[in-house]
Amino acid sequence: MICAPFRPMLVAVLGLAFLAGFTPQCAAQAPLEPEVADFIDEMVGKHQFRRAELARLFAKVQPRPSIIRAMTAPATAKPWHEFRGIYVNRIRIEGGVKFWRVHASAVERASREYGVPQELIVATIGIETHYGRNTGSFRVLEALATLAFQYPPRAEFFRRELEEYLLLAREAGLDPMAVRGSYAGAIGIPQFLPSSYRAYAVDFDRDGVRDLIGTPADAIGSVANYYRQYGWREGEAVAVPAEASGSSVDTAKIGDIKPQTPVGELRRRGVVPLAAVGDEAEAALFVVETENGPRYWLGLNNFYVITRYNRSINYAMAVWELANEINAAMKLAR
Repeated sequence: MICAPFRPMLVAVLGLAFLAGFTPQCAAQAPLEPEVADFIDEMVGKHQFRRAELARLFAKVQPRPSIIRAMTAPATAKPWHEFRGIYVNRIRIEGGVKFWRVHASAVERASREYGVPQELIVATIGIETHYGRNTGSFRVLEALATLAFQYPPRAEFFRRELEEYLLLAREAGLDPMAVRGSYAGAIGIPQFLPSSYRAYAVDFDRDGVRDLIGTPADAIGSVANYYRQYGWREGEAVAVPAEASGSSVDTAKIGDIKPQTPVGELRRRGVVPLAAVGDEAEAALFVVETENGPRYWLGLNNFYVITRYNRSINYAMAVWELANEINAAMKLAR
């Protein structure tokens, strides 16, 4: 006997109507929604899952309206000076120093093998889960199913992640209903989405298992591998502060974070780097809101790589600044 099948009711979220609920029925398993049934057919045809097992699994899934609300108001949308205070603070700096010391061998080896700075690996884990303390309380299956079938703006993306999650669970021998993570379905100490888990997780402690949930060494190596795979360039700068007037901002296409314009060309347009950077380096001009007004930066390749982890300027700035603060604190403590 299975209760609460995946059946929708209408819920309004910020003026948009989403199907996000269900009516408990314990007498018998109710029919699955057509989208869910179609997804199951796809998993059976493409990946040879057993139809009856998936039907029983999805009959247990409960859509979560709170996930939709979280998706529509992410923390990264805050002004930079507010967002920074949440993540770049004394507690996370001290926590980063402690985490780095405890896992010094793994952090050093990951940096050496993948060419990513030690402090950046540590800071990423610090931003994502406070060094593994908060890996999320949502059932990953329910989070991904809610977003795949109840959140039209990104339904296609999360349907692919749901597919990847079921494949990951099968490959790793995980109970798909047991794994918990973020409201977006990210998993473990480094908060990898299922597709990233399958593609970039590494068995860094060499025990035969890629475990991002309970093994810090695997998380450390996997973060470094992720950045390298997205094009991290060892020894290169991340971003440099800049001055920009109204006319130079207009011609520099502010907001496009992918670095495509040579710094020399940006100089000719009136953008003035406030730190050393070669004219041949490609950069993107972006702005963050400080308490004293807008502040301009030139984002280089490595800044863009950080945004591949989370496609937010605020996120990448927080990772980079926390990394610098942790590194400085480590040097003072030696």
